[in-house]
Amino acid sequence: MSMLQPGHLVMVDIEGKALSAETAAFLREHHIRAVCLFRKNLGTESEVRRLVSDLREVLGPQALIGIDQEGGSVARATFLPQAPAAMALGAIEDTAQAEAAAESTGAAVARGLRGLGINWNFAPVLDVNNNPANPVIAERSFGADPHRVARLAGAWMRGSLAEGVACCVKHFPGHGDTHVDSHHALPTVDKSLAELEALELIPFRALKDEAPALMTAHIVYPQLDAEHPATLSRRVLTGLLRDTIGYRGVVISDALMMKAIFDRYGHARGAVLTLAAGADMALAQGTLADQRAAIEAVGEALRDGRLDPAAMQASRLRLDTLARRYPAGAAPYADARRTDDDTLMRAIWARGLSAFGGATAPGLATPLRVVTQDRVDTDGVSEAGLAADDVAALFAEHADVELLRVPDLPNFDPATLPRDGRKTILASNHRKRYGESMVGWRPDLHLALWNPFQIADIAAPAVVTWGYADGALAALRDWLAGRASANGVAPVALAPHA
Repeated sequence: MSMLQPGHLVMVDIEGKALSAETAAFLREHHIRAVCLFRKNLGTESEVRRLVSDLREVLGPQALIGIDQEGGSVARATFLPQAPAAMALGAIEDTAQAEAAAESTGAAVARGLRGLGINWNFAPVLDVNNNPANPVIAERSFGADPHRVARLAGAWMRGSLAEGVACCVKHFPGHGDTHVDSHHALPTVDKSLAELEALELIPFRALKDEAPALMTAHIVYPQLDAEHPATLSRRVLTGLLRDTIGYRGVVISDALMMKAIFDRYGHARGAVLTLAAGADMALAQGTLADQRAAIEAVGEALRDGRLDPAAMQASRLRLDTLARRYPAGAAPYADARRTDDDTLMRAIWARGLSAFGGATAPGLATPLRVVTQDRVDTDGVSEAGLAADDVAALFAEHADVELLRVPDLPNFDPATLPRDGRKTILASNHRKRYGESMVGWRPDLHLALWNPFQIADIAAPAVVTWGYADGALAALRDWLAGRASANGVAPVALAPHA
């Protein structure tokens, strides 16, 4: 075995949709073996396939090429068949049928990624969504029941692993009960270990022997470690995860450029601290200078003893094993198989469509006013939300539709609407919860196209799609035209505002 290099323990990102000579030289120089791809890297499908091929040539035969392809709003490769969000799968009432759908979905997602040559998917989410105010998880979770989350996530993962793509469950020890997004600030969850064992840790314990990799959470759990967030906490990553739970797979930090870490520690110091805490790999993005700083910090810590060389060698071996079991390199993705996967995913989106409060479809001849946000830009975690033109397309079969484009829907004043007899439909195409401005407004119908918890803010019958992928929109169009039912059952406590 070659000598351990700091770059063996660091995952980086790259700029652009093609591998530049400068970046290739940097990856070689620092012995990098892991790269995470983001939306900024994804051009056409053929461009992505070429990029991954070039990366594998530079990174070597044990390359780890990662991506966030959860489904729903977190799906970087949008040109692949669009997978249902976890909560859309959770909305299938029969658990055995939901498990089968989840396993089929995980397998289909993996086939798409293997077709590109990608071998590591940062999914599925094991977070139990028991906090309706959570700004970042919501429909990314399979639901509020930790045992059902474990069953559906486990099925999803088994589907992926069977098709040759490693999974990475997240975010340990649980991101479901936060009201702060760790991309922007440092959340705190003040729960005892006993409370975590009774809820958040159940899925992680259930899947500890199956999950080949796990991602940490940038969250402080003061009753476990009052000083460090979980990503940087030896008490959490070594004491709880390794020693108490007995997890033996790869542990990777969440992105160290997120403000929860970067603003307090800097990601170079964060890279050292997460490895010292028990992670096997630090996800250190940024400019080449940023990445070089992180790699050099790890190298210095190896030399001065802050990082134990034997422990880091064990980390490298875990990463080597992951790369051998799930090798990078494109596998054929036949057109017929791709068509079948798309059909499967659309059918699952349709099964998850859910109606609340006695929602009924408006007649095709009924004059309508549809209120929606004009555009919803990506927040860096999720893809861009549905644009107003796409909302309008949902009503293509209706005879008389007035579309009202609002720049910032959560701050819209419904008192400004004319009283002209049109039925009003609110189409929530953004993630934010609604504020006081909506209290007392009762539109005729509310379409929650992203965050299902929004229906608790609006006093109206509602339909929840759990997302805005093509399959979700096709199912909703059929419902609006009176051709389909909405029989999904919410896997979280969910009801329209009274």
